[in-house]
Amino acid sequence: MHVVDCGDGFIHIPFFVGEDKSRTWVLTMEDGLITLKHDRRHEDGSPDKVTQYGGTAPNAGMAGIQFFPADQETANLIPASATNVWWIALDKTSFTYNLRRMGTDRFFSVKFDLTEEVDSPGPAWGWKK
Repeated sequence: MHVVDCGDGFIHIPFFVGEDKSRTWVLTMEDGLITLKHDRRHEDGSPDKVTQYGGTAPNAGMAGIQFFPADQETANLIPASATNVWWIALDKTSFTYNLRRMGTDRFFSVKFDLTEEVDSPGPAWGWKK
């Protein structure tokens, strides 16, 4: 993961898995609440049929952790994901992205070491920066 773009009310964070550059986490803030969306693209830059899923934080959260329960758009797009909860934890040394599908064993977590800078592998598919 690497932050490639941020501005007033948004952050774009590509998350690559090997040579797969299809994923970008998009965080936006509106009315004091943060929304997490997953922008999924094909190698040619076109949107995946399953894209823009995620949710909006139900409250202001805390400085080091924020939760994002699945929104209605996600439930309509991926019915099995209606009970998803994503959360991001951030401290001085790490950024952790998590997913739990409530009522199931599905859990995913990936932790990134923020103390070691790495070279950028370039933009995510479909993004200019």
